[in-house]
Amino acid sequence: MVIYDKEQERALRARKLAFENASRESEHTWHEVDLTNAFARWMASIEYRAEYFSAPEDLQLKLDTEFTDYAAEQIRQTLRLQEADERSVVALFGAGSLFGFTRASQVLKLVEPEIRGRLVVFFPGHRDEGNNYRLLDARDGWNYLAVPITLHSDEGIA
Repeated sequence: MVIYDKEQERALRARKLAFENASRESEHTWHEVDLTNAFARWMASIEYRAEYFSAPEDLQLKLDTEFTDYAAEQIRQTLRLQEADERSVVALFGAGSLFGFTRASQVLKLVEPEIRGRLVVFFPGHRDEGNNYRLLDARDGWNYLAVPITLHSDEGIA
């Protein structure tokens, strides 16, 4: 988890090439997944989307089941690439765009079995004591066993 202040989203994206270069210099291949537009793409694929705009409360059940699976599948497609092996870094951007539609914890739980190398989640939020992560500094967090990487991180990665 690369944890950063939510206000730094644009600055982080402007510097993502530095993460890619560092990964390649460490002899890891680099693959990106961006969920920023996942909700819009999913919503555009729904046949009766106009009805949901007139009654958005009816959308909640579909969000809880279908959208969570859709977001996970976007990540799985990259994780399943033949070249995304145990020496790979799959970088997940756009986690903040899940907020309000599904929980990042649910999406990550669905993709965990597919991870062969490293999944790096660029996470706008913070980590409380221990391994409790809070997306966009909101909502109750969830406990997730991951190596946190922060601006002032003492923890190293390999």
